[in-house]
Amino acid sequence: MNISQTPRILLSLTLSASLFLSGCSSAPTANVWVEFGHVHGIVDLGDGKMLLGTHNGIYSMTTAGNVTGPVGGNDFDAMGITGNKVVQYSSGHPGPKTPAEFGSPSLGILRSVDAGKSWAPVAFNGTEDFHVLTAISSKAMYGIGSSSAALRRSLDDGMTWSDGPAIEAVDFAFTSSGSLFAATSTGLQVSQDQGATFNPAKGAPTLYSIASAQNDGLIGVDVNDVLWRLDKKEWKKFGAASGTVEALIETSAGAVVLVDDRGVVLIQGDQVKVIYSTSMAH
Repeated sequence: MNISQTPRILLSLTLSASLFLSGCSSAPTANVWVEFGHVHGIVDLGDGKMLLGTHNGIYSMTTAGNVTGPVGGNDFDAMGITGNKVVQYSSGHPGPKTPAEFGSPSLGILRSVDAGKSWAPVAFNGTEDFHVLTAISSKAMYGIGSSSAALRRSLDDGMTWSDGPAIEAVDFAFTSSGSLFAATSTGLQVSQDQGATFNPAKGAPTLYSIASAQNDGLIGVDVNDVLWRLDKKEWKKFGAASGTVEALIETSAGAVVLVDDRGVVLIQGDQVKVIYSTSMAH
């Protein structure tokens, strides 16, 4: 997911210590406070492991708050990142050490099958930057490129694409029953036909960041920083963010992980824990 198109203030998640980064080789840094810049998205890898797509590369993080990276030495700006433990997709802009075959000035769609260590170009390389990108386990992928508001859809791991309707979405998420949700400035929209048409999601709060959840559900955060869960067709509040949420997921273990003014926050049931705090940088 990516929320850079929203009329919100983009956070600068500065988790410090650029002195660790300056003058370093491409070897990953481990368990230090690093300067992420903006966090564009999170991918759940299972077993308490995640990937964070950031302005300064892709980092590995555990739910205990341990960080390594940039993974594989990849320094590109991962404006869009999605996937699961089997396959990951990313988009954005190249960094100084990004291979030329990935494309420039936009990366298009890149694919990884080793948790972000290596990437290969798939489609739109050099021509499109996907800030909004989501993939589902059935090999379907949906996104909005930088050249138009048309929904772009692939049903074969990104190899071929078709254009759907124009939609001013800032985030997409799907449910296990096949519903595709889109967060828009006019409210939450839902498609039951693989993105061919969208209709207002009745009774939904106005959400700007959304993510798939367990049991055919959905989670999201609204413009008043309230966290919501769609469970058995009913919307329920389950907490609050602190300022703008940059990225949001629910892990396979049922934990909600988000990035807001506090840093990286893990919510498990009634327990809320900051696992990577911005205050540690000061």
